[in-house]
Amino acid sequence: MTAGLTTAQLTEQHRPTLDQALEAIRTRAYWSPHPEHPKAYGEPDASGRPTLSPADGKAAFDALRGERFELDQPGADGWTATETSPYGIELGVEYPHPDIEVLLPAMRAGMPAWRDAGPEARAMVCLEILARVSARSHEFAHAVMHTSGQAYLMAFQAGGPHAQDRGLEAVAYAFAEQTRTPADAEWTKPQGKRDPLRLRKTFTPVPRGIALVIGCNTFPTWNGYPGLFASLATGNAVLVKPHPRAVLPLAMTVKVAREVLREAGFDPNLVALAAERPDEGLAKVLAVRPEIRVIDYTGSTAFGDWLETHARQAQVFTEKAGVNTVVIDSTDDYKGMLDNLAFSLSLYCGQMCTTPQNLLIPRDGIDTDAGPKSYDEVVADLAGAVERLLGDDARASALLGAIVNPGVKERLEAAPGLGATALASRSVTHPEFPDATVRTPVLVKADGARKFWEAADAEAPYLSECFGPVSFAVAVDSTAEAVDLLRRTIRDKGAMTVGAYTTSPDAERLIEDACLEECAQLSLNLTGGVYVNQTAAFSDFHGTGGNPSASATLCDSAFVASRFRMVEVRRPA
Repeated sequence: MTAGLTTAQLTEQHRPTLDQALEAIRTRAYWSPHPEHPKAYGEPDASGRPTLSPADGKAAFDALRGERFELDQPGADGWTATETSPYGIELGVEYPHPDIEVLLPAMRAGMPAWRDAGPEARAMVCLEILARVSARSHEFAHAVMHTSGQAYLMAFQAGGPHAQDRGLEAVAYAFAEQTRTPADAEWTKPQGKRDPLRLRKTFTPVPRGIALVIGCNTFPTWNGYPGLFASLATGNAVLVKPHPRAVLPLAMTVKVAREVLREAGFDPNLVALAAERPDEGLAKVLAVRPEIRVIDYTGSTAFGDWLETHARQAQVFTEKAGVNTVVIDSTDDYKGMLDNLAFSLSLYCGQMCTTPQNLLIPRDGIDTDAGPKSYDEVVADLAGAVERLLGDDARASALLGAIVNPGVKERLEAAPGLGATALASRSVTHPEFPDATVRTPVLVKADGARKFWEAADAEAPYLSECFGPVSFAVAVDSTAEAVDLLRRTIRDKGAMTVGAYTTSPDAERLIEDACLEECAQLSLNLTGGVYVNQTAAFSDFHGTGGNPSASATLCDSAFVASRFRMVEVRRPA
């Protein structure tokens, strides 16, 4: 350690936070050390650390635009810039392009000292990184907003405190798994009249190698932090390969991590950035390198499947695509159900891996507290709820954000050709960014008759993921048939989330059994301020790793345990 940051200093400051995180993942109760209200920033935090106010965060972000993002990492062979703000402003940030033949050996060089530091020292360094990122949450919010298209408040919360929570959660799980085995032990085996056998044993968590984080466009920090911090906390070096449209938030994170590592006396090259040139396909190159032993990926099913097939030397964690489904059987709060679903369909223009796509509704209608409602009435009332929610352009912009890439817009515009349109999408003018592409959701009617999804040579449009603000109101013959269709979509296509509305204990049990057997996370009868497409760190599991939508859960013990191996050394006592 250098005089910059000592282990004792970091432990004094951060060990209480780690202990609270360990307690939170044990109890699954609500807890977060990162305030999610924007006004909580601008004054020193509980530890006296200065935090950026909204105005200071905006100024810090603006100062990055049009500049080269210096990282002082080895092996840079030029500069690259690939980002365009979905809101139409110029970013113009250039990043160092890596020569991986130089960078990868440099990253490996720092791993022995990082391994020998032990689980607690590594956790404390990770918590210091997160604390510094947290202090700059407003700056990060602008970076997330202008690379992902999220509206500012969502970019602040999901890209800031909620992402930081997920990172801390991963550190807590990593610490718990590494310390489950004692660091040393005395072993004595009696031998009757002979002297007993005695050994002294040490147990060291040993990292697998260099971990590769392949970032996504929509949630660069929220989806990137769990893998980054799980790998770093378990002793691995981490190479961050951002999505070319969303480099800045992860580049900022890498810079903070390198600063903390250097100040704490470790090699800053334990964390490095791999920004690619346009259309370079750097992720494919890196993923099969023998030095890469862990991969975290969020994105398309096609590339996730490629990684799982070809990156055989690595432990691969993927979050891919799925067909998220809501079964609507009955409700005792019809208005609450409609409002909740309208918000879930609209949030961030539906560009979330957890946004509902298929709404399965009995064609004979449902029972509600407002009286029986036919299929057509439910669909029309849901369309009306979305229109009310998004009727004002300023309010709509704050909820919808911007369309993140041309592919989402193309799917949205093609949706009316997939069936009768129950709710047409409209363009919204953003009051601050007139060049942003902001669109409301489209809702398409579909026939869920068994013949349309059981035939081997036919596949209904709703049986494939249509990422973005496109949902299908699928008419089914019964709730039992809805559950059969739910099972098929989870088993064949995967699902990150499942929702259901019912007042029937029998129907609830039927739906719950399907989710337990097909391994999908279920939310029942949400009518208030909790939505099916949102999860809370330390309490909710994101994905299950048990269906085709993802091979991992954010976060559980399995997510961290295979990032290291326990190596034993035995000596005579």
